[in-house]
Amino acid sequence: MLTRRTLLAAAAAAPLGTLLARPALAMKPAVFATDGIAINGYDPVAYFTEGAPVKGEAGIFSDWEGAKLLFASAENKAMFDADPQKFTPRYGGYCAYAVSKGATAPTDPEAWTVYEDRLYLNFSVDVRSIWKEDIPGNISRADANWPGVLG
Repeated sequence: MLTRRTLLAAAAAAPLGTLLARPALAMKPAVFATDGIAINGYDPVAYFTEGAPVKGEAGIFSDWEGAKLLFASAENKAMFDADPQKFTPRYGGYCAYAVSKGATAPTDPEAWTVYEDRLYLNFSVDVRSIWKEDIPGNISRADANWPGVLG
């Protein structure tokens, strides 16, 4: 026999049951990569040694969190392998400004900044201009959001 109390309890529990039955959303990968290649195939070490983005060679690579990083030379690969933390872009290569805003976005290898010996990538050169208006503040906000923005 259904009572008013039973109906109310069932109605209150229904939204919770619906929520629990939903499939879990997959997290975004820890590294932004296109077809498994991070930084669109650019050499992360070159940002430090050349002060510019330089395309890497397909045959010279290292693994970074499941993505491939390409290098312009064996010397750059050796430098990376000796200290990966120094050369990998912050926030998995996602747009640093987007992460500071609580989101993720792809990046353009031409929109980069080395700040306090760390590499930051941005969605575009225009977004990099906004990023540069308050780099320390943006880093602080991005650090607070990372890696939660992955999902």
